[in-house]
Amino acid sequence: MGWLLVAALALMLLAGWCTSAETALLRVSRAGAKELGRSAGDAAEPLQAVLTEVPRYLSVVLLARVAAEISSAVLVTAVLVQWWGVGWRAFLVTAVTMTVASYVLAGTLPRSFARHYPVRVASAAASVLRPVVRLLGPLPRLLTAVGAAFTPSQARRDNQSGTEEDLRGLVDLLEQRQIIEPGERQMIHSVFELGDTIVREVMVPRTDMVFVERHKTLRQALSLALRSGFSRIPVIGENLDDVVGIAYLKDIVTRSHEHREGESTETVDSIMRAATFAPESKPVDDLLREMQARHVHMAIVIDEYGGTAGLVTIEDILEEIVGEIADEYDRERPPVEWLADDEARVSARLLVEELEELFDVSIDAEDVETVGGLLAHRLGKVPIAGSVATVSGLRLTAESLAGRRNRIGTVTVQRTGQADAAMPAAAGGRDLAEAHGQPGNDKPGNGKPKPGNANAGSGKATGSSAKDETGSPAAVRATPPE
Repeated sequence: MGWLLVAALALMLLAGWCTSAETALLRVSRAGAKELGRSAGDAAEPLQAVLTEVPRYLSVVLLARVAAEISSAVLVTAVLVQWWGVGWRAFLVTAVTMTVASYVLAGTLPRSFARHYPVRVASAAASVLRPVVRLLGPLPRLLTAVGAAFTPSQARRDNQSGTEEDLRGLVDLLEQRQIIEPGERQMIHSVFELGDTIVREVMVPRTDMVFVERHKTLRQALSLALRSGFSRIPVIGENLDDVVGIAYLKDIVTRSHEHREGESTETVDSIMRAATFAPESKPVDDLLREMQARHVHMAIVIDEYGGTAGLVTIEDILEEIVGEIADEYDRERPPVEWLADDEARVSARLLVEELEELFDVSIDAEDVETVGGLLAHRLGKVPIAGSVATVSGLRLTAESLAGRRNRIGTVTVQRTGQADAAMPAAAGGRDLAEAHGQPGNDKPGNGKPKPGNANAGSGKATGSSAKDETGSPAAVRATPPE
């Protein structure tokens, strides 16, 4: 009977090998097979062949593992029945023994080993599985088809999510092996996250847009484009929610060059092109594919009521993947500039959480997300240059105004240790603040761009004061002149 116990142990070890092979093959994907295969030596070719049809090989591995565990349990039961006879003691000892053996020898140990050495285990498994699958003929495909037929749609979606997690793990593994750079790893993770990002998170908000009216002349539109540095400008009709088209700098220049006499008489609506609209809840990756198919660079974002919420360009979407993109016209300004040990100049759009980390304080601000919004919330009105408030021992001083709505651009933060207090602005500040309108552009849900967006603090003319020759507001964030 001893040989039956040896056979049972061998079958349990086979089940453990199947577990480690399954884990390793799931961690190593086709995307990294070429690079990972180089470290696998002579087994590189079988590994790449197996990774082209992973489900087919995994079905064989699963079948072998189940058969090995059941067969091992049957052998142990036969030995114990022979020793002790048919009774509850033999079956109880078999159940306990096989449970512990399955958990240790066919579960945790092989799975842990495969996670630490995925390439080595996957390469060894590929060398064994490839001839076995060939020998089994059509059986592996039949097993795969049966498994797919009994898999519900929800389980398939969960499996796809698991595949994404496996790919993320593979990317981390490639970085650890120094096959890819940390920046490349971050870029790949950003691609995965793009599908979970909606347009509202990357768009330029309406408050930072400037428009050109459709009845303005080509000369006025050209002046606006040159002063703002934008090559694509939304055209409006009756109000800001009535976007009727997009004016392109190239079209304006071409028309003005060919018909110089009409530069001061022709209106913008004679050369504008149709605008592309997108809801603010649309996934960013879907919008990117749509803009590529339509060959458009800019889309107007609309809210749930059909009003203009902002705009988004392909550059805004690409910045979510590769980071901020700057050109020759951008003037970079750091979001935090330390003036002294306890004093710093920060962007008005710096997140409150980041401000808390910088000065190691706790700020109770549930309704605001940015430093500018925090200052406006504390003052109870729109801040102007010189407006001062104290929050959690930090003295906030508005320094500069920017944009058509005269919002503050930078804030000086100084640690004081005093209780919270709001101080009046410079002389005449109260009346001037009230004349600027009501605060609210920094609160969540108002189309505030996602932190890190190039429009939040770039040197582009986004949000700067721009008016045409008649004094009407005009212009928006579009790409600089090409």
